[in-house]
Amino acid sequence: MTPKDIEHLIQQHPLVDNLIKLQETTWFNPKITPLKEGLPFVGLTTKDVQDASQRLARFAPYLCKAFPETAISKGIIESEIVAIPKMKVALEARYHAKIAGNLLLKKDSHLPISGSIKARGGIYEVLTHAEKLAIKHGLLTEKDDYSQLFSDKFKQFFSQYSIAVGSTGNLGLSIGIMSAKLGFNVSVHMSADAREWKKQKLRSHGVNVVEYEQDYGVAVEQGRKAAQSDPNCFFIDDENSQTLFLGYSVAGERVKKQFEEMNIKVDKDHPLFVYLPCGVGGGPGGVAFGLKLAFGDNVHCFFAEPTHSPCMLLGVYTGLHDKIAVQDIGIDNITAADGLAVGRPSGFVGRAMERLLDGFYTISDQHMYDLLGLLNQQEQIQLEPSALAGMIGPLRIEGDKSYLNQIHASPEVMKNATHLVWATGGGMVPEQEMKKYLSLAK
Repeated sequence: MTPKDIEHLIQQHPLVDNLIKLQETTWFNPKITPLKEGLPFVGLTTKDVQDASQRLARFAPYLCKAFPETAISKGIIESEIVAIPKMKVALEARYHAKIAGNLLLKKDSHLPISGSIKARGGIYEVLTHAEKLAIKHGLLTEKDDYSQLFSDKFKQFFSQYSIAVGSTGNLGLSIGIMSAKLGFNVSVHMSADAREWKKQKLRSHGVNVVEYEQDYGVAVEQGRKAAQSDPNCFFIDDENSQTLFLGYSVAGERVKKQFEEMNIKVDKDHPLFVYLPCGVGGGPGGVAFGLKLAFGDNVHCFFAEPTHSPCMLLGVYTGLHDKIAVQDIGIDNITAADGLAVGRPSGFVGRAMERLLDGFYTISDQHMYDLLGLLNQQEQIQLEPSALAGMIGPLRIEGDKSYLNQIHASPEVMKNATHLVWATGGGMVPEQEMKKYLSLAK
C-alpha cells in the first residue's frame, strides 16, 4: 500500500490509525446480528457439528490406547473450567475498575496430547483424514471398534501417506504429534516466530520440521507448495479449513454441559461473555461458532489480538478480510505471543463469522506478560503469553456503556454475567521457558 492508500484507508476507517500507532484498541462490531440471521453466512449447521462430535466419539477408544493420559476422560479431549476469583480481585485493584459477575478460565492450555486449543481442531482434522483413507481402502467401517487403529497394520497403511501443515507452533504440535502416532509421514513448516522448544518436541516425535526465517504466511505457502508435488500428501490449511473449524466448534456443546454441571445459568438475564485469543482465526472462529449454536444470542464472543498482529480486527473492521495484511499498513507482525503472530487473517473465518462476533480488541506484549505474572501469583496457573490476551476482555466491555446498552445489559443484568477467558496454550511450556516469561512480568 502506498502512503496515499493508507491515508485513504484511515479516512474511511479511523481506527486503522490507532492500529498503525500500535495503540491498544477496542472495536465493538456494528454488523452483529441475531444468530438466525448470521448463521446462513457460515455455511455450516448444527448437524455438521454433531457429525464432528460423533467422529470424536468413534475415535475415543483409539485415543485411550494411543495416549494413556486421555483414559481418565475416556478418550475425549477436553479441558476443565475453573473459577479465578483472586485474579478478579487483582484485576479490579490493578485497573481501578469493577468486573460485574463471575470470572472463569477455560483451560485449553492444559488439553492432553499437545497442551493447547489446537488439540481440538488439529487432532480432529488428522483423525478425519485417517478415517476417510481407512474407510476408502476397506480397512474400517464406522461401526468398528476404532481402537484397532492402534496397531502395526494401520501404522504401516498410513505410512504410505504424508501430511503437511504451516504453523507458528501450537497447530504444528497437535498435527505433528497426532499424525506421527497414527503412522503418517508428517512435515510441519514453522515460521520464524515458532519457539525452539516446540520444534524440538516435534522432532522428538519423529516429525520433519522445516524452518523459515519469514512469518506464518510464508510457512503456509511453502507447506502448500511442497504438498502439491506429492499426490499422497494431504495439506492441512489453517486459513481455510472447514474441518479444522468444526473440530474447534465441538467446544460449544461441551461448555454448555460443563456449565450445567456447575449450575451456571446462561440466558438473557445471565449473559455469557467469552474472550478468545486470535491468530489466523480458525480456533477462535470455530469455538465462537460452537458457542453461538449452544447459547444463541445470550453469548457474546470477542477476539483478542496483539498490537503487532491485529490481522482479524483489521480484516473485519475494513471489510477487506484476507485482502489486507498488517504489513500493508506498516505493522511488523512481530510479537511475543507466537501463536497469534499472523499478518493476514483467514478470509473464510472473517466472512463466515463477521455477523456473529461482538467485538475485537488488541493488547500489547508487555501487557500480556504482566497478566501472565499476575495470574501465576494469584491463582498459581501458568500460561504462555498469547493465552493471556483474553484476560483484559471483561474490563474492555465494562468500560463501554454504549455497547452494554446496545445488548440490553443493565447493571442488574451484568451482576449475573459470566466472563469466560479462553486460555489457549501453556500447559507444555518447559520450566526454564516459563521462568523467562515470568521474569518479564512487571
